[in-house]
Amino acid sequence: LPVSPSDLDAKGKVLRVVTSAGKGLLLLGFLYMFICSLDILSSAFQLVGGKAAGDIFTEGSVLSNPLAGLVIGVLVTLLVQSSSTSSSIVVSMVSSGLLQVQMAVPVIMGTNIGTSVTNTLVAMTQAGDRNKFRRAFAGATVHDFFNWLSVLVFLPLEVASGYMYKLTKLLVDSFNIQGGEKTPELLHVITDPLTKAIIELDKSVISGIATGDPAARNKSLILKWCKTFTNVVKKTSNVCRPSPGNVCCTSPGNHIFVNVDLSDLAIGLILLALSLLVLCSCLILIVKLLNSMLKGQVAMVIKKVLNTDFPFPFGWVTGYIAILVGAGMTFIVQSSSVFTSAITPLVGIGVISIERAYPLSLGANIGTTTTAILAAMAAPGDTLANALQIALIHFVFNVSGIILWYPIPFTRIPIRLAKALGDITAEYRWFAGVYIISCFFLLPLFVFGLSMAGWKVLVGVGVPIVALLIIVIVVNVLQARLPRCLPAVLHSWDFLPLWAHSLEPWDRVVAVVAAKCCCCCKCCQTGPEEEEEEEKGGGGHFLEMYDNPAMMNGVDWGEKREDKEDVLKATQL
Repeated sequence: LPVSPSDLDAKGKVLRVVTSAGKGLLLLGFLYMFICSLDILSSAFQLVGGKAAGDIFTEGSVLSNPLAGLVIGVLVTLLVQSSSTSSSIVVSMVSSGLLQVQMAVPVIMGTNIGTSVTNTLVAMTQAGDRNKFRRAFAGATVHDFFNWLSVLVFLPLEVASGYMYKLTKLLVDSFNIQGGEKTPELLHVITDPLTKAIIELDKSVISGIATGDPAARNKSLILKWCKTFTNVVKKTSNVCRPSPGNVCCTSPGNHIFVNVDLSDLAIGLILLALSLLVLCSCLILIVKLLNSMLKGQVAMVIKKVLNTDFPFPFGWVTGYIAILVGAGMTFIVQSSSVFTSAITPLVGIGVISIERAYPLSLGANIGTTTTAILAAMAAPGDTLANALQIALIHFVFNVSGIILWYPIPFTRIPIRLAKALGDITAEYRWFAGVYIISCFFLLPLFVFGLSMAGWKVLVGVGVPIVALLIIVIVVNVLQARLPRCLPAVLHSWDFLPLWAHSLEPWDRVVAVVAAKCCCCCKCCQTGPEEEEEEEKGGGGHFLEMYDNPAMMNGVDWGEKREDKEDVLKATQL
């Protein structure tokens, strides 16, 4: 049992203070390395797939299809792991006249989806512990479900009415906005010394490829020189002097890859492997440090502060304050991926509840759009209107999603879907990989392929699939709520083969394949010790749910059991 501070002598108290301070400094150090590794990871993805991302945008006729534009936004953001980079490509194309603002709206929606994969991948690092993984994966995917559901509602609405385009056009025309200063880079002041010492990219190359610049295709994404005079200059005694027909660089790049004779792909793969190693290591160490620091009364106090609502009748205000906090923190770190990835392990260890992580994630969506708006206001006068309108479209899209999926508790469907997925992935942890690959890679590629084949193929294949999904969802809801409205055969899915309505047969297949490939790991199997651990406590198998048992007092486990049974009934197919 932990010793109370009042029972310690002077030496013990000093030792405890020094230990706590050391852990705090280590936590800040690991968090700094975690954020830097995310930045390097983004650069690595751009080196590996940046030119391919630029090539995707060059086919302007494909972008005239809203669904194709949506999945292109998803795929490009996945390739470069940065919604700001993919958004800047869209802005460049609109500014150069290659892409109309209306055609760019679905692409912007796609970037919103693509940027949510980072924190989902971060949640995978906690797959070793079933309960932490359940909470972390649900806390990460609540962001995914919000983005997907918002797109499902607002993309057809925008295609039918163009309300976001018309609203933002009215706003831009109503205000005589002048170009401003460059967007303040608050966090980058701290992280740039390390990240730019490792790698620095020339981000104009991807935009150049997208806008059809033939010279950009032969350029390297790695920045070789910090600044250049493209006018007539000559280098003499380390001083640049005007001289016809010469180019002079003021200073060479100082990152470690500036003189390395390797291709962009090779350097990108090296950085990808190293950044993933550092990212996972830092995250594991951060979680261990937090578990060490947040024990007993300290954990309960922090959890109470973070998750408690204001007293009646102002309890509804708490969520909106969390949205503002998420927006402010995202503006400070200038990356929604960094902020949502940072709170994911806190959800995993139970310090932040999913109900509180949800508004924080919504605020992160708002925060990243305010950064884009400030960046757009720094654009030149001739491109300011289009750049600002695209940034405002991103803002209006996220605000519309919040209005639809947050104010009324009944409409907070992303939370229920994320918890249901968290239960499934905790039981069958291999399904988390299936979810990520399917939703962020296979589904966008499938829709993109249908879009390339033309409207007839897209409608002929897509409509039956969508209709089947709607029927399954409606039947599931009726089974859970109004089974008497269904025929007896539809009261359950037992009339289907087991593999068609349960993951149990697939789990056995995965276990057999893993055993044959000598890849049996804790993430794919449940050991008897772990099952026994889960069954301990007042709630039996239902103890885990979405609260850390070490921080729970007076929980009604019977009520939680009923809640979980309702969720499982509604998601059994």
